[in-house]
Amino acid sequence: MAVRASLACFPSDAALQESSGIPWGVAVTPFSAADERGSPPATGDEGHLLPRCESCYAYFSTLCPLHRWSWSCAICAADNDLSPDASARYARDGDQDPPEMRSAFVDLLLPGEEGEAVPAGAAATTTTTPVYVAAVDLSSSEDFLELVKSALLAALEAISPGSLFGLLTFSSKIGLYDVQGPIPIVKNAFIPPGSDGTLFVDLEDVMPLHSFLAPVDSCKDRIVEALETIKPTSSWEITATASEVQDHALHYARGFGLAMDAVVNYLCSEYGSTFELARIFTFLSGPPNYGPGKIETRSDGEHNAAKMPGSDHTFISVQTNFYTNLAASAVQAGVCVDLFAITNEYTDLSSLKVLSVESGGSLYMYSNTDESTLPQDIYKMLSRPYAFGCVLRLRTSTEFKIADSYGHFFPDPQYTNVQHINCCDSFATYVYDFEFQKDSQFSRKSSPPILQIAFKYTTIVHQGDTSDDVSNSISRSKFTLQRRLRVRTIQYNTTANIWDLYDFVDPDVVLTILVHQGQKRGAGRGRMRQVMTRGWGHGEDALPRVLEGKGASGPWASPLVGSMPSHTNLMFFF
Repeated sequence: MAVRASLACFPSDAALQESSGIPWGVAVTPFSAADERGSPPATGDEGHLLPRCESCYAYFSTLCPLHRWSWSCAICAADNDLSPDASARYARDGDQDPPEMRSAFVDLLLPGEEGEAVPAGAAATTTTTPVYVAAVDLSSSEDFLELVKSALLAALEAISPGSLFGLLTFSSKIGLYDVQGPIPIVKNAFIPPGSDGTLFVDLEDVMPLHSFLAPVDSCKDRIVEALETIKPTSSWEITATASEVQDHALHYARGFGLAMDAVVNYLCSEYGSTFELARIFTFLSGPPNYGPGKIETRSDGEHNAAKMPGSDHTFISVQTNFYTNLAASAVQAGVCVDLFAITNEYTDLSSLKVLSVESGGSLYMYSNTDESTLPQDIYKMLSRPYAFGCVLRLRTSTEFKIADSYGHFFPDPQYTNVQHINCCDSFATYVYDFEFQKDSQFSRKSSPPILQIAFKYTTIVHQGDTSDDVSNSISRSKFTLQRRLRVRTIQYNTTANIWDLYDFVDPDVVLTILVHQGQKRGAGRGRMRQVMTRGWGHGEDALPRVLEGKGASGPWASPLVGSMPSHTNLMFFF
């Protein structure tokens, strides 16, 4: 769990923070294998024994004062009793100390969720199977499909043996591939024109799900054969009679929305039994233009006008809520969608991105096939470990609080500052803005500011070959689920000197917070410019002098600005 603060030395009061003009917050990468300094967590298997504060529900850590029969919470300072067993547990010395006594950063196995009866010594492990589905756009070019085939071949190499893989295509119809027989076969379900969001027949009736999802280790060759049979709709034979004009138009139909909705419903029947998380890779060559979720494409003039400063609402406007609702359905079905768009057409990613980012997936955009790194990107993505069913909670000491949070998560409907994450990998980062509580400050007499981040998550662990029957391809590889709890507690220094604040600025985190603020508060490019420049404008008298440094002729000569990544320069053009 990496935690990077925009100000490594916290401001002593609100006036100092406001005058500095620098946003105050942290960027949290909860599933990172180590902290920002490269140190791994202390691990253990007794997460259910970790004490919690009876007042604020924070977890015990090395920063909590410990007494013989009680402990004081580092977050709210409340006193909490220790049970005889806990007291004996924390009375150990040396190497016998539990993880939470050895480090403020721990990762613990949870034998069971709260409220569940768990036998002594039992572990929260359940068998499962990773599921992957590739959805390929056929209303595309030969070059597009060749690139997608290369990407899927790379994906097959990255996927663990024993995983299940399904292949489907979409255009004016949905094609389902069965690769478990002697030769691959495809069955189609047509998307009716003017559809109200339903197919004439359920995909389960077209092909049973157990026939669609094939074990990768035993069916890889036939999956490759199936990929070679995929052809773009432009290569299909087109009848020239006048009565077939409508059929001709369907050759260029891209029924993406209904295809995704049907696949999510198709998979949900096995959620909780066959799999706990299914990942869909979707490859788009242009905007959806057929059926529910279609995008109204703009002419070049309209598209260019949308980029003008006076057209902020048009520039990032969302055309349809179809994909927002579909993302919610995907989360309920245990489905994560990764979207790969390879096109230079206007595709309205403002609408489409919701499906991927809110379901825990990623969004990749490539302007052409020649320079695309799609095969490398999908291989890296699938090679990284990932967590799902996550709950993220950040707590602060009493002098300050969370002002806002940013990231691809769902806020808990009941508890404040509790976020649910469908799926995340080791690079997924979430951002928090801080502000002081009313009439509060950090003084020499008060305790230092403390953060505690708790991250509860599930991972799939590959147990290897567990079967003596080599003919049973599915049972040769066993996967189990592990529910784990990761907790990190951090204490920060404070300063009343504005120059100290500037000495401990993290420019990457500052930029990240500013961009998120602009995206959330601004309705468009012009509004984003106002939001971002206003934040820096508060410190226009002091900050430029610090940024310029000795002998510098302007802010562009600043060592701080120079250390920012290249994309940081975009900030100055909003």
